[in-house]
Amino acid sequence: MALAHFCVSVRIEVFKMILVSSCLLGNKVKYSGGSNDNELIMRYSRYLTAICPESAGNLPIPRPPAELQNGDGREVLKGTAQVVNKFGGDVTAHFLLGAKKILDIVKKHKVQVAILKANSPSCGKDVIYDGSFSGNKIEGEGVTAALLKQNGVKVYSEKDLDEDTLQRIIAMYREE
Repeated sequence: MALAHFCVSVRIEVFKMILVSSCLLGNKVKYSGGSNDNELIMRYSRYLTAICPESAGNLPIPRPPAELQNGDGREVLKGTAQVVNKFGGDVTAHFLLGAKKILDIVKKHKVQVAILKANSPSCGKDVIYDGSFSGNKIEGEGVTAALLKQNGVKVYSEKDLDEDTLQRIIAMYREE
């Protein structure tokens, strides 16, 4: 009796890692213990990898709010600006540690794109708070956003996205 051999063709889609601020996916990692739920991003969560630089930097949840003083994330990376919490505590080392841990993920997995929380002292892409804890915003980047950009990662914020844009980003990073 002859054995029949069957060949089954299976197509597996593999997606490159797309990082996203964990708080945008509804995870309660925000300084207040809350989240920044983004319904659009949450609908596409299966394509995204959650990260939180502040948690990665060993900051507790909840924690006092923090802002950058004397510059933005680029200056923090150079050592000429600091990240200070509302009570005056210097938390720069935590922010640098978290940013470096996220960069390790980027390098290990060859990440090319990240969607980060707008205005955050870690993740802000274009605008951050001015360091006075008064709600005023200035142009600038958070610490992690600056480090990722310096290392060639394309950084978006949730404010840059509509459904078509997010679908295009996901499609661009699909490997076949």
